Amino acid sequence: MTRPIACALALAIATGLAGAAAPASHAADKKPAMSTPATQNNPLFADSPLPLKYPQFDRIKDSDFAPAFDRGMAEQLKEVDAIANNPEPATFENTIVAMEKTGQILGRSLAVFFNLSGADTNDAREKLQSDYAAKFSAHGDAISLNPKLFARIKSLYDRRNDLGLDAEGVRLVERYYTDFVRSGASLSEAQKARVKAINAELATLGTKFSQNVLAEVNASAVVVDTKAELAGLSDEQISAAAEAAKARKLEGKYVIALLNTTGQPALAQLENRALRERLYKASIVRGSRGNEFDNTGIVSQVLKLRAERAKIMGYANHAAYVLEDETARTAEAVNAMLGKLAPAAVANAKREAADMQAVIDAEQKAKGEPTFKLEPWDWAFYAEKVRQARYNFDESQLKPYLEMKNVLENGVFFAANKLYGLTFKQRTDLPVYHPDVLVYDVFDADGKQLSIFLADMYARPSKRGGAWMNEYVSQSKLTGNLPVVANHLNIPKPPAGQPTLMTWDEVTTTFHEFGHALHGMFSNVTYPRFSGTNVPRDFVEYPSQVNEMWADWPEVLANYAKHYQTGAPMPKELLDKVLAASKFNQGFATTEYLGAAMLDQSFHQLPADRIPEAKDVIAFEEAALKANGTDFYAVPPRYRTTYFSHIMGGYSAGYYAYIWSEVLDAESVEWFKENGGLSRKNGDWFRAKLLSRGGSEDAITTFKQFRGRDPQIEPLLKRRGLTTK
Repeated sequence: MTRPIACALALAIATGLAGAAAPASHAADKKPAMSTPATQNNPLFADSPLPLKYPQFDRIKDSDFAPAFDRGMAEQLKEVDAIANNPEPATFENTIVAMEKTGQILGRSLAVFFNLSGADTNDAREKLQSDYAAKFSAHGDAISLNPKLFARIKSLYDRRNDLGLDAEGVRLVERYYTDFVRSGASLSEAQKARVKAINAELATLGTKFSQNVLAEVNASAVVVDTKAELAGLSDEQISAAAEAAKARKLEGKYVIALLNTTGQPALAQLENRALRERLYKASIVRGSRGNEFDNTGIVSQVLKLRAERAKIMGYANHAAYVLEDETARTAEAVNAMLGKLAPAAVANAKREAADMQAVIDAEQKAKGEPTFKLEPWDWAFYAEKVRQARYNFDESQLKPYLEMKNVLENGVFFAANKLYGLTFKQRTDLPVYHPDVLVYDVFDADGKQLSIFLADMYARPSKRGGAWMNEYVSQSKLTGNLPVVANHLNIPKPPAGQPTLMTWDEVTTTFHEFGHALHGMFSNVTYPRFSGTNVPRDFVEYPSQVNEMWADWPEVLANYAKHYQTGAPMPKELLDKVLAASKFNQGFATTEYLGAAMLDQSFHQLPADRIPEAKDVIAFEEAALKANGTDFYAVPPRYRTTYFSHIMGGYSAGYYAYIWSEVLDAESVEWFKENGGLSRKNGDWFRAKLLSRGGSEDAITTFKQFRGRDPQIEPLLKRRGLTTK
């Protein structure tokens, strides 16, 4: 299934350009005019001396960030000013390549700071985010709206085919020009001033929104008085709930923590219907209760500002502005694809609901009690009953065979070895920002080091929801950097001494996120602007979704799906049931995703004068779901607007990207199967034609080079069980 995960694949560049924050180059840092012992000892002021410039987590203090931000912005502005005011005529080297080398301190500092803020935030980091959000926006605007700099870039763009550049160089000139134009470089001075003000306000609002979401996830955890109410949960889950209560000084009680999605994992197991309802309702009202975490006002203001900025830029709405630079190109194309999927998905969901209602009716009749209508908080619980009846297994049967480190090392890493020849060696000598983080050296097939990989698998209150990949150091031939990449999941941590047993969804998510990591590791480009996952948002999820296919590939599964106590392999009959059930509940999964994706488009395709006020945000959401045909009462959207972090962040008007990418993914899975599956020949082809290219070529062109044809939607419809029955 598609996983609409909060993948933070690359930092949005602090300069306001479209790419990721520039990795540190080998150029020497400039000396500040004055220094103090504090600044002299700041580890962010120079490249890390650790292997591959791996961050010095043991030396970096929260107090180091502000001085590094200030110095980094000041130095980058000086560097940019020197480029813009260079008396020599503009050349590719003295303008474009010079820009690629700017911002070393700032890029290094932002990479560490924002990754830590997502994975392990605290009060000091949240305050820094709030204090610097508008400053970073202003800094970006000072660069992207610099008229002298833009004039030099435009002069190169106008003669880009006469500069004697290779294809990647020509594309870099084109991307710089496009990035600057899309940032407002061609606007009048009055328009630029307004865009600067909008950008600053959006940065502040976005930070506040994300902090509200995390704070309310923690504040909304459900407190349970008795163990009896937790019937259905495993002993390990109950122990974890007791530990969570103790951490909140609620001795003798139990706490069920929330994830950021609408649905909550415990809903599939809790037998107590009243508790399921409490848990569901605690989740669904987040951000809209009129308390200190209420996000309705922020949503309204963000939408208004985005629509206003799009109008200034010459676009009908924010979606039109965003989609022009994606592979989709237009809102009409996105609407057509989502609209084609929605009716079949909802029809499937209704059939699934009827199956569950029949189970409810039969159970209640057997007990001599009146039946009740299936509600959203009942779906996951009764879906498991239908799954058990139809396929004779439940998730609890799988978990003993899915121990976390075994899945990672003997599943994910094993598949990467078979496909690409990679080998992995855990190391414990490098510092980590949290004790739970695992670190591995990654070696290529020729034995040379390719990357360093961090695996941060466990949930904690300081960590944002979802799962994602990020880069601390990005590959570039220009800088000589090799990648340092990290994956983050939110697997509940068991009590001390207990094994971490995963759900099947968590297993496939682990493979998914490592697909992003491979995209970063295999990057083989010259310029930082194109490194790794710096590709269109509606393409970036594609390679990671392809990597999910190896989770249940027989050779891979046989290598990792072993009982954590006995070492016995997962019985073939159990695996067969898993595979047979692969299309089960796809009506629900597709409908909840489409509800959110189409909601994103509904909001962002509005012109500025039709944006709802704060008090009307929820009503608009309800009307939009109905208009889109995804308002089936039993299947709420995966995210409601007030905790929809994707669209308040980097995926605004872009949440459709997951299923857009899945079209390419389904096609690619078919190609792998047609060509023999898990082999070095296939892996090397995928790496050479697509994974290594980053953003140095047009995204769809790289797909065609790999697949040999344009993408077709039929494999996706077949996979999701959405073909005509």
